Amino acid sequence: MSAFDAVTLEVIWNRMIASVDEAAKAIVRTSFSTLSNEANDFACVLTDADGQLLAQNSGSIPSFIGTLPATVRHTLERFGRDGLEPGDVICTNDPWLGTGHLNDCSIVRPIFKDGTLIAFAATASHMPDIGGRIRSVEAREIFEEGFHIPLLRIFRAGVPDETFFELLRTQVRTPDQTEGDIHAQITANYLIEDRVLAITSEYGLENLVELSRELNGRTETAMRAAIRKVPDGVYDYQMLTDGLRADAPFTFALRLELKDDTIHFDFAGTSPVQPRAINCPFCYTYAMSAYAIKCALLPDVPNNSGMLRPITVTAPENTLLNPLPPASVGARASTGHYVPVLAFGALADVLPDRVMAAAGSPLWNCTQSGVRPNGQPYATNLFFNGGMGATHGSDGEHAISWPSNLSCTPVEVAEQSAPLLFHYKRLRPNSGGVGQYRGGLGEDMLLESLSESPIAVTFMAERTRHAAPGLAGGGDGEVGAVEINGEEADNRAQHLLQKGDRILIATPGGGGYGSRNSRDEARISEDIQHGYVTKGD
Repeated sequence: MSAFDAVTLEVIWNRMIASVDEAAKAIVRTSFSTLSNEANDFACVLTDADGQLLAQNSGSIPSFIGTLPATVRHTLERFGRDGLEPGDVICTNDPWLGTGHLNDCSIVRPIFKDGTLIAFAATASHMPDIGGRIRSVEAREIFEEGFHIPLLRIFRAGVPDETFFELLRTQVRTPDQTEGDIHAQITANYLIEDRVLAITSEYGLENLVELSRELNGRTETAMRAAIRKVPDGVYDYQMLTDGLRADAPFTFALRLELKDDTIHFDFAGTSPVQPRAINCPFCYTYAMSAYAIKCALLPDVPNNSGMLRPITVTAPENTLLNPLPPASVGARASTGHYVPVLAFGALADVLPDRVMAAAGSPLWNCTQSGVRPNGQPYATNLFFNGGMGATHGSDGEHAISWPSNLSCTPVEVAEQSAPLLFHYKRLRPNSGGVGQYRGGLGEDMLLESLSESPIAVTFMAERTRHAAPGLAGGGDGEVGAVEINGEEADNRAQHLLQKGDRILIATPGGGGYGSRNSRDEARISEDIQHGYVTKGD
């Protein structure tokens, strides 16, 4: 019998979610870099004392939701319950214990009530710089990618470890921003702790054991019921992506097995690990797999660990989706973001109204490092997005992030954070795949360097050779492109921009859904009127 009536349970759960949402607002308002306060590249979660997810902020990065509870459990394994005390703060950016690459710092704070460990507050956020090479596909091993933080206590009983912060500041190009963003996370975790203790006192809860059991149990039941509605079977899907060379594309393969109330992902057949930073640690692969099933089967229920229990994932070691240390992983989103596309492709025949054609992204990113006129070094990341894929009942959205939910960097923010001038930023006509429902459009941008000193620039750019595939007879989206001074640029390499150099970034369009012959005439006219397609398309 439940210890909570339905109304009380709903109220407490929503209070918990409100606590992590409030913590997210604190990060936006106190962070130093645009990665958090503009791009939304962070997440806040609350777990129970065993590291089982209870609540996440509503605008979380999907991959962080799937990885942060695991980081909490790694913390428990490393320090043990008896090795933690009130006021402790644990930090790591280990790709295999955290979110998949060094640029993301995960911060964990144990929450105690009357001397007993009852929960954890945890946040993950993308740092503006973490040292090493600027974020690039070129790195051959993890040691080239920056400052590596193992699971480390950076506050002990409320007292900061000054040695850690001194080391951090000497290893990065933007010490104030990077340290400031970490302190923003620490503040957010403290706020979660404060709100959780207030809730437990108000409702007379000594711990969160029964609450966690009830919340996770109900969500698990709902997910298993949703899986049962899908016909049992084995569903396969394969896809080619750009690779490192034009003549050597990557193969992504998925076998999805549904049996009763369980679902298993098997990525056997995916290309082997690469000697470049394109590899995706298994923690990220798992998170993206779970996210895909959540989107397709149970989109309206808030996330917790119960959702994950019916889902298992395997990927052969030393493949793109399960590299082992010391593999380079800095651009892991460039491969990990394909995982939901594979899942939707596998489910397309049995769930045609619950899946989406391939998006024009994985995420596009332009990372820069240079020196300002005052002699201060800077590093910044600009995010851009392709079009989303179309669905069974709607056109794809234009220039929007999926399967992440990062915001495109506004022109005003980009020009303020780096010595750049945007000549234009506009949608790409005809870039969305044709179909009964059209794929979303990518965007065109022309940037000019205004810097008197050289700017090192790298790109994360996918679908420049292999387009986003459509579904159910829909057409593929247009591929993307990167040009420097009118010449095609190697988007896997670092470039030096001189004053006056111009970069053209054209992001890919999303795949279409259904036959173009079935498209409504009114929609066609509307597309032409708005300039989404030209009359000859």
